Amino acid sequence: MSGAGKDPASASGRPEAKPEGVNRPRNDSRKRTGARVAAVQALFNAEASGESVETVLDQFLRHRLGVVPGQEGFEDGRVEEADAALFVRILRAAATESAALDEVIAKHLAPGWGMNRLDPVIRAILRAAGGELREKDGPPGRVVIKEYMDIAHGFFGGEEPRFCNGVLDAIARTFKPRDF
Repeated sequence: MSGAGKDPASASGRPEAKPEGVNRPRNDSRKRTGARVAAVQALFNAEASGESVETVLDQFLRHRLGVVPGQEGFEDGRVEEADAALFVRILRAAATESAALDEVIAKHLAPGWGMNRLDPVIRAILRAAGGELREKDGPPGRVVIKEYMDIAHGFFGGEEPRFCNGVLDAIARTFKPRDF
């Protein structure tokens, strides 16, 4: 998968997502979306920098989450009004269960495709969603898929979101079969 359709990275090299509905009224749903966007960005940053997920988590909590006066979107790598508790839960689930998540994700890739062949942003999306889908008391699978599809569309304009949708559907059916 090529990242050719990705929005340009910020000056710091971090991916920038602009999910659909960025101008929606601020509410709990927006905070959950912000947490998911931040989790994808943090997983990408941890992989790209080689820093631990805990280090990146701390950086995000200190510098990138929260309302920035005069800022209305996801510019400069900031994620306004993110649900910090959800962000931490997703990131820690993706990190502590990374080997198991990667195994489940890899089962749903085409033969000959390994995790290393995926675009790093797609890996981050699939891992964040997988971490959330593993939660027994988490949101329904379809809700998680829709949220991460919006994020995928924020990063990619080509076929990548369709690819993510297929893999996310398979992962959700693995972790939350009762939802389907």
